Amino acid sequence: MLRSCIIIEDQAPAQRILQKYIKDVGTLDLKGTFSDAVDAIVFLQNNMVDLIFLDIHLPKISGMDFLKTFQNPPQVILTTAFSEYALESYEYNVVDYLLKPYSFQRFIQAISKSVSLMKPNLEVAQEKTSVNEDHFFIKIGHDLVKIYTNEIMYFTSDEDYVKIVTQHKSYLSSDSLKTWLAKLTTTFCQIHKSYIINTKHIEKISGNQVYLSKGICVPIGRAYKDYFVNTFLNE
Repeated sequence: MLRSCIIIEDQAPAQRILQKYIKDVGTLDLKGTFSDAVDAIVFLQNNMVDLIFLDIHLPKISGMDFLKTFQNPPQVILTTAFSEYALESYEYNVVDYLLKPYSFQRFIQAISKSVSLMKPNLEVAQEKTSVNEDHFFIKIGHDLVKIYTNEIMYFTSDEDYVKIVTQHKSYLSSDSLKTWLAKLTTTFCQIHKSYIINTKHIEKISGNQVYLSKGICVPIGRAYKDYFVNTFLNE
């Protein structure tokens, strides 16, 4: 499922980079971008998020002072051009410290670390919901067709639709991959901008290819590989 996040960053170019990375990673749902911590505090009084991307040098309230306002903060990934705050930041249990300018590869590493830290919670959530989420209905013409999630091998997107490929047949959906990822349990993973796979059907991985049951081969996108490896293959 998608994890909610916000950006607290006062520089427009840095905001745009983070917004693009968040969109490209495909597992995060950006709820807001704030140029100062005061506006973010007001937002967080009425909204919960899973992750905050936080700059240190901000107007009104610094990132470090912002952290001090929380007793039980969401996960925080610091983004800054200054390395001297790294040691102090870990006193507040931040997930990672991204030193500007950072690459998308480094961003993915931070996200993977964030996921690994909350993995026990994800497994509990999956255990609680798997019984009730073992199937869904999709509208085909005038009918509602039941699809069992454990039979789905992968989703793939085209410009106009998403194809759901099961062990028995395929279906077309007008929902986007992002929408489907938000609905699915954590056994599903986006490994390419055009593919979500059911990890239960993996038979082998060779280079940048994932082989599923029935001889199906799906490519691994470079932007998604580290997250996929760190989250699903290092369990």
